[in-house]
Amino acid sequence: MTNEKNEVRKDWSYTSHVRADLRGEDLAGADLRRAIFDGSDLEGADLSGADMRGASFKNSNLMKAALDGSDMRNARFTKAKLSLSNLQGARMNGADLRGIRGRYAIWRDANWWDAKMDDSLRKALSKKWPKP
Repeated sequence: MTNEKNEVRKDWSYTSHVRADLRGEDLAGADLRRAIFDGSDLEGADLSGADMRGASFKNSNLMKAALDGSDMRNARFTKAKLSLSNLQGARMNGADLRGIRGRYAIWRDANWWDAKMDDSLRKALSKKWPKP
């Protein structure tokens, strides 16, 4: 696959990156379907526009990560750190966000209400990023 700059898009689908150091990694527009990033450090990584359907990011550090425009449907982010991340416009149908830290992330135009999450986070997000 290619993106608008005619560059080959990274394909990490169905691969394992458990506990990997991927800080600042450029995965913009990458195919990450069903990949496993459990316990990985992705702080400051660019995952904007990435296809993360069914991927696992359990206990991962995604602080300050760019996740805007990504497809997070049915991905697992249980106990992940998402504080200060940009989730603007992300598709989150069925994503598991239980136990995450992410109140201080940007959730604008992301359908967080279609994700599984703790009631405390749902309450905090509904105040700042209400469902349209």
